[in-house]
Amino acid sequence: MTGPVKRMLRRRRRRAEPPALLSTPRPSLTYRLISYLLVFPVYRLLFRGRTAGNANVPLEGALVVVANHGSHLDPPLLGHALGRPVAFMAKAELFRVPLLGPIIRACGAYPVARGASDREAIRTATDRLEEGWATGVFLDGTRQSDGRVNAPQPGAALLAARAGVPLLPVAIINSHRALGTGSRGLRPVPVHIRIGTPIPPPASRRRADLDPVTRACQEQINALLDQGLIRGSLQPASRLPGGPPGDAPPSAGDRGR
Repeated sequence: MTGPVKRMLRRRRRRAEPPALLSTPRPSLTYRLISYLLVFPVYRLLFRGRTAGNANVPLEGALVVVANHGSHLDPPLLGHALGRPVAFMAKAELFRVPLLGPIIRACGAYPVARGASDREAIRTATDRLEEGWATGVFLDGTRQSDGRVNAPQPGAALLAARAGVPLLPVAIINSHRALGTGSRGLRPVPVHIRIGTPIPPPASRRRADLDPVTRACQEQINALLDQGLIRGSLQPASRLPGGPPGDAPPSAGDRGR
């Protein structure tokens, strides 16, 4: 076998780069327009949005973003505040709606068929991670009336274990009061976001390894919620895609009520 052929075979056998080291997909033009022209003014002006902990966000490589879930506002606010697109699952029928479908697809959402199995959803999310995306998972799997993490599911930890990528806990304060379950409309209350510190992926896919990581995410998110609204002299900013970080040190004390 000739030298060039051997080298070609070695290159073909070379393992793919780990998701955690992949370059993050760049935000599309549609994503930037929605973030700047829609999400930014809603977050900053209507909800007086502030973000703390932007320095904790890895800007490159795959990442599982885990958060509490209080309202339908959470997905766009998370992607905007973190400064990088965050892919979320969305009902497949939404992608067939004119105008809405192309917009949510451009923003990183991916379709999951109604009634799809958990295994299928995990497989779809893993594909996103293998492309270098930050993939968002709400720990409880559904909106909570009190906006806290009450019954965390192991799906986020399993996803991180499958892909070998870290988890980033994020607390969304007051979104359940702005547009929670049973709400009749938007309420212009302050909505702030506290970003925690990354947690390494579980050592394996066994429940003995998944459960401690799931609890660690729950405890960190609820502790960030307990710190309440962000106070102090920091700039009430979030990091826009491609822009400078609007980081704010966490502050203890006042609750977001």
